[in-house]
Amino acid sequence: MRFAFTPEDEQFRSELRSFLADQLPDGWTGPVDESSDDGWALNQKLKKALADHGWLVMHWPEKYGGQDASSLRNIIFAEEMAYHRAPGNDRFGTRMIGPVLMHYGNEEQKSEYLPAIASGSIQWCQGYSEPDAGSDLAALKTRAVLNGDKFIVNGAKIWTSLAHRADMMFMLARTDPDAPKHRGISMLLLDMNTPGVEVRPIHNMAGSHSFNQVTFDDVEVPVENLVGDLNNGWRVGMSLLNNERSGIDYVAWAQRAWDELAQFCRDEKAPNGLPLSAEPSVRAKMAELDAEIESARLLAYDVAWHQEQGEAPADVASMSKLTGTVANKNVLDYAMQLLGMYGVLEKDSPHAKLEGRFFKMRMFYTSGEILAGTTEIQKNLIAWRGLELPRV
Repeated sequence: MRFAFTPEDEQFRSELRSFLADQLPDGWTGPVDESSDDGWALNQKLKKALADHGWLVMHWPEKYGGQDASSLRNIIFAEEMAYHRAPGNDRFGTRMIGPVLMHYGNEEQKSEYLPAIASGSIQWCQGYSEPDAGSDLAALKTRAVLNGDKFIVNGAKIWTSLAHRADMMFMLARTDPDAPKHRGISMLLLDMNTPGVEVRPIHNMAGSHSFNQVTFDDVEVPVENLVGDLNNGWRVGMSLLNNERSGIDYVAWAQRAWDELAQFCRDEKAPNGLPLSAEPSVRAKMAELDAEIESARLLAYDVAWHQEQGEAPADVASMSKLTGTVANKNVLDYAMQLLGMYGVLEKDSPHAKLEGRFFKMRMFYTSGEILAGTTEIQKNLIAWRGLELPRV
């Protein structure tokens, strides 16, 4: 299959690039540190500007504030945002819980939350992983006991990105402890300001605070915040994950890193006085990485194409997530190999290469093969759903 964008799509890409050039600080190389007040302020500023342009939820139906944009138009948006390392995309609201509410939510939930997401006035976080339930998400233990017109929630979530910034959480909780583990789970919408919710920061080894542990101590959630049917949360939650895994972000991050590394190789001198890019081994490796990125990009475009046909390609989405994740990791690994010890220096050092950001990106991206479903889980999904291999 050959992917070709329409002239209108290419015009949109050009407009978005111009918009980002105006909105991002001069000399911006990103990524934003959302743990800092300045970083979060930039995130919110850009999210509001995207909403004002109608781009934040452009892929949504018009009746919910979107533009009914095609999946391919939307993938251009995601690709450019990720390539420029621009904040404000709000994948938790726009890509994940928003589409789920359109499909499973009741009219009250749609009218309350969808306009807030579309306007960029609400921040969501995802309450899935737990201390003892990560890749095996169905092993979650957080309980939600129905008591009259409310659920009483007790338990804990972990690795909860942006929980310290979020207004609301969409979460999975066990509502029938006697049911098989993939059943008896429900999805709830939780106000993060509810009494009994405690957010504890987790600082990663790159020095930023995006992860958190969230504990629930007799937290009351109104019964009207149940999404879909009681005890049917596994189906709801998995449809959300397919949206999360179908993005091109990983590929675009890899492409931006490759472009910066290629420029570094052109500028940097090898011991023989020639540019590093003239070294045969460097040229061969960079060509190999370039081909890897392009193949991952085509898989991501394929996901968008299937979505445009009204399909939910779980196996292809897993392939896209896997190949994009690995491509980005491989580029960052090779960058650190080329930069050597200069690469670990902070940007304030006169000897730092590429402002020291590749080392921080590589440390942060240790989570890349874990978040949104581990590499091992993606391979299982490809085997089971794509190749129809038996589960053993």
